[in-house]
Amino acid sequence: MADMQTLHASFAAKIDAVLNALEMEGHLPAGANRANVTVEPPRDPSHGDLSTNAAMVLAKQAKTNPRALAELIIEHLGREPDITEASIAGPGFINMRLADTAWLRELEAIAALGADYGRSAMGGGRTVNVEYVSANPTGPMHMGHCRGAVVGDALAGLLEFSAHGVTREYYVNDAGGQVDTLARSAHLRYREALGEDIGAIPEGLYPGDYLKPVGKALAAEFGDKYASAPEAEWLQIFKKKAVAAMMDMIRADLALLGINHDIFASEAELQEAGKPEEAEKWLREHGYVYDGVLEAPKGKAPPEDWEPVELPLFRSTQFGDDQDRPIKKSDGSWTYFGADLAYHFQKAEKADALIDIWGADHAGTVKRIKAAVAALTQGADRDVPFDVKLVQMVNLMRDGEPVKMSKRSGNFITIADMVEEVGKDVVRFTMLTRKPEAQMEFDFAKVVEASKDNPVFYLQYAHARIRSTLRKAGVEPSDAHLDRLGEGEFALVREAAQFPRIVEAAARAREPHRIAFFLGDLAAAFHSYWNAGNDDPAKRIIQEGDAELTGARLFVASQVGQVIRNGLGILGVEAVEEM
Repeated sequence: MADMQTLHASFAAKIDAVLNALEMEGHLPAGANRANVTVEPPRDPSHGDLSTNAAMVLAKQAKTNPRALAELIIEHLGREPDITEASIAGPGFINMRLADTAWLRELEAIAALGADYGRSAMGGGRTVNVEYVSANPTGPMHMGHCRGAVVGDALAGLLEFSAHGVTREYYVNDAGGQVDTLARSAHLRYREALGEDIGAIPEGLYPGDYLKPVGKALAAEFGDKYASAPEAEWLQIFKKKAVAAMMDMIRADLALLGINHDIFASEAELQEAGKPEEAEKWLREHGYVYDGVLEAPKGKAPPEDWEPVELPLFRSTQFGDDQDRPIKKSDGSWTYFGADLAYHFQKAEKADALIDIWGADHAGTVKRIKAAVAALTQGADRDVPFDVKLVQMVNLMRDGEPVKMSKRSGNFITIADMVEEVGKDVVRFTMLTRKPEAQMEFDFAKVVEASKDNPVFYLQYAHARIRSTLRKAGVEPSDAHLDRLGEGEFALVREAAQFPRIVEAAARAREPHRIAFFLGDLAAAFHSYWNAGNDDPAKRIIQEGDAELTGARLFVASQVGQVIRNGLGILGVEAVEEM
């Protein structure tokens, strides 16, 4: 990547230099804590181009009032040729207006950096494990899995763009009762493939047709060897075969969305390797697990067959949970929590930070698993930050009616169905047009509608318009006469220049939807600029007979297109050339 500082980073450095000078002059104490000092656009653009809270944050440490400190900062900023005006607002904010030359340099920076514009070094190469999807391996990917898949993959892309080393991981839940059910369902289809009339699928088994090819493959491999054999002879074999077939299907489904994981971690292998025992031993040695008796269920009379049983309990109350949690059941098998605890222990050995993308229906377990990871990592003198991002359900609509899904009934919309109907890019971008913790509707008609109310179309149309204009202009984009640009073009540059700042903020917050929101704003700014040319021919990009102005405006449009492509690239969405 070219060694070039973008505008917001440059002005943050200028503010930092001013604060260094004030320390040297004795107006600020040496080593004053500047962690909360920000440099960003003011909420109201009429107040200026940039604003800093430095005076408000540091006034107490300087033993003065914010406005007095702001005056000192402004005195230094007055020596900056890129700042045409600096003023105090409210209790001590400093608003700044920038010279045109500062924005033109940013325009040149976009052109020079190209696909690297907006990249951040903030990650410093630290490794982050992002675990997402992790659906039970009992059938194809359906739309209930889609939103978390897209959010997780977009977050991984965002962190990579911000200089993190990212591992994309999928946890295969292949050790629970649902996998036994899968094996029995596959055995039924195996018998069907051998010619048996199996009749209606019994209640409790998976009825979907997706298991028919699995049954045929088992019949081809084993013949009728297990057709009448006791379950004990074939259950483990059929489990492994069926899970492998389902995972092949799941990988293919995810690939349709452009999603490819680095690691598929098996719960069964984790348990076979004794990882839960290792985690329990470590936790016991450090005082985080003890043998105790759980209280009776609260709020209602306990069942008649309830009796107090001594179980290994994790001290999750030490970490803010409302009760200590069992890591084993009374029959000695691991609880979901116990298995998850060991799994995260394993992940933390190879990463500097962990992020899980979960469905909102798992919200109740967040506190305890965060407590467990805190114990396992902080207790080991190695702090591995752990974050859980919750993703709400997507309500699918068709013709105004909700589309019902049920894996058990076999009546569901798969990701493959969805991608085939509306396309990968539409699915991915739409899933990021709302915060993941907010519920959303995915309307089959609206997501492909050619209107400004459809954010996918609106954004793609902006990029296609730019590319179309560049193709038919008859003039090459040129930075030779950027002095010809007017306020319309500068407004676009100011909007595009937010991108590096948005990338860092989104990466820091682990919120890839911020990129989608920014791109929507940038597209709106470009369409507004374009529409101004419809009303006033003098504002059109292509000016017949004026190659200098046309070249300069094309240069601006070209860089806006570059920023759109960079943002879409983070989200795993392709920018279209024409529509």
